[in-house]
Amino acid sequence: MPIKIPDDLPATRTLEAEGITVMRETEAARQDIRPLRIGLLNLMPNKISTETQLARLIGASPLQIELTLVRMTDHVARNTSADHMAAFYRPWTDVRDERFDGFIITGAPVEKLPFEDVRYWGEMRQIFDWTQSHVHSCLTICWAAQAAAYYFHGIGKHPLEAKASGVFPHRNLAPASPYLRGFSDDFAVPVSRWTEVRREDVLRAPALRILADSDETGPCLLEDPAWRRLYMFNHLEYDTNTLADEYARDQGTVPAHYFPDDDPTRPPPNTWRSHAHLLFGNWINEIYQTAPFDLGAIGPVTRAAAA
Repeated sequence: MPIKIPDDLPATRTLEAEGITVMRETEAARQDIRPLRIGLLNLMPNKISTETQLARLIGASPLQIELTLVRMTDHVARNTSADHMAAFYRPWTDVRDERFDGFIITGAPVEKLPFEDVRYWGEMRQIFDWTQSHVHSCLTICWAAQAAAYYFHGIGKHPLEAKASGVFPHRNLAPASPYLRGFSDDFAVPVSRWTEVRREDVLRAPALRILADSDETGPCLLEDPAWRRLYMFNHLEYDTNTLADEYARDQGTVPAHYFPDDDPTRPPPNTWRSHAHLLFGNWINEIYQTAPFDLGAIGPVTRAAAA
């Protein structure tokens, strides 16, 4: 089944070239079907790249997906054109009365700031609360995962001496989890962050379960089963060259375990793509298996599950 995205979204051409079936809004309107509603609150600077990365993974599902792009209400994106934002994004205050089967919140370039110093922290807190009553399952990524762990569980983030950048080996700690169905015992995950959440802090939060972690970079994927929340501190959604582009931009330390022989002149292999598809496919399948058919029932069902 196809992914339904806004007409003329730049990601459309990329996804079609990769063989992913895309259904434009005008075509979807002619079908009588209940697609899964997935919202994407995109906080990344290069919004078009992030849209494409996540739409690629969501669109690989055999289910029909309706993707809604969401932005912070008053925050002005500086790295994406105002025309693009106006054409394809809805402010959160415009969708807060709606319900979603799944909702994704991305990372943001504010990682070094205390959470309370982030300009839109007040609205982010409202959004986190809203996901408990209007979203069946929420997936947070990188900074958003750290922010959610802090907001819901009081888990702080800690600055690193140097940026954690590279593709690091991770352990599958919960092979029976529906989110890790089909995962190998060890798998590679791109990491790109200046701060960390520590394992000992997570273990003091009884509501959370560590699904995957790394000896080098710590916890990677957490689950809050009562609320169907996932916290992904790293970037399985990254394209093959995303870390190379970051390295070229920042000229910092060469990303670890990424370039062949740590030689940045050689093209990096993508060693994580299959697990990215598995994670997102498993997440969507779990939503499909557990979400009520009536969107209006999502709030009561979610609250009942958490009680």
